[in-house]
Amino acid sequence: MADATIYNPARDLDQMDIKKRKRGLDSEIVNGSGADENAGNGAVYTGQVKTNAHLRTIHTELKVECEELGNLCEKLKLWVHLTMPKIEDGDNFGVAVQEEVTSELQRAQESVSNLRDVTRQHHLSRAKISSKILKYPHIDDYAIALREHDERQLYNARRTLHDLRTMYAVLTDIIHKNITKIRFPKGNNAASLY
Repeated sequence: MADATIYNPARDLDQMDIKKRKRGLDSEIVNGSGADENAGNGAVYTGQVKTNAHLRTIHTELKVECEELGNLCEKLKLWVHLTMPKIEDGDNFGVAVQEEVTSELQRAQESVSNLRDVTRQHHLSRAKISSKILKYPHIDDYAIALREHDERQLYNARRTLHDLRTMYAVLTDIIHKNITKIRFPKGNNAASLY
């Protein structure tokens, strides 16, 4: 679950040099005195909302998995490109299969790149909610929103793992079914002519 607790900062609040603005006579606040001292100045409480350690661990694992799949796709694309024969007329079915496999590997690589970006988006969204918690610590809805956001990220992480599994399965299926056309795109049709 999310940790929406506001922690005190590491340094002492008394040591901070806080500048106070002097306002005009028509304002109630002069030299920082008055009940509405911090209105409009933003967050005064300089606490800390800690990151969700469980989600951080999951995102680290997902990044490793995404990078591994991306590297495997890159290596497979290179292998398929290296087995492509020179461009000639006739008997290009094997080359078409190789191109289809290459495009599927490219799509998988792009998907992995998009899945990899989820972590950055999560931290940006969480930071916005956390800043609201620090700015308005008396509003419980921001703490609830943070918990809900973290629960959604856990769900998204599970979906990402399912997507990675699906990509592995689809790529394995395509490559295994077409391995002979990938290895030998031109084939040996001379024997079937006679």
